[in-house]
Amino acid sequence: MEKRKYYVSVQSKCIMFNQGDAAYELEIYATEDEVEKLRGLFNDWERAEEHTFFRTHYPGIPYHHDMENDEYDFVLKEIYQTISDIGTEETKNFIASMDLQMGAPKEF
Repeated sequence: MEKRKYYVSVQSKCIMFNQGDAAYELEIYATEDEVEKLRGLFNDWERAEEHTFFRTHYPGIPYHHDMENDEYDFVLKEIYQTISDIGTEETKNFIASMDLQMGAPKEF
């Protein structure tokens, strides 16, 4: 499949074909399949984000003992890893500078 240039905003969970459509943080070269994978990860992240909402009502639970936050962090790291894999050199360098400590994958 042919790779095309896309513009990605992780913050708004958006993948755009046209640079001027909206604000973006990162650039990638991706096939349609890779874009669909990234969209799926954004959907997973949205669900994980919703699960963390309920946790906020229980302030006594430490962050590091909270499965919902673990899932949120895991999916966010997966998003950045995927973007790094298909990103431009500038994108790869930016993500590397974030020092996300990509660890062994977890299953949720």
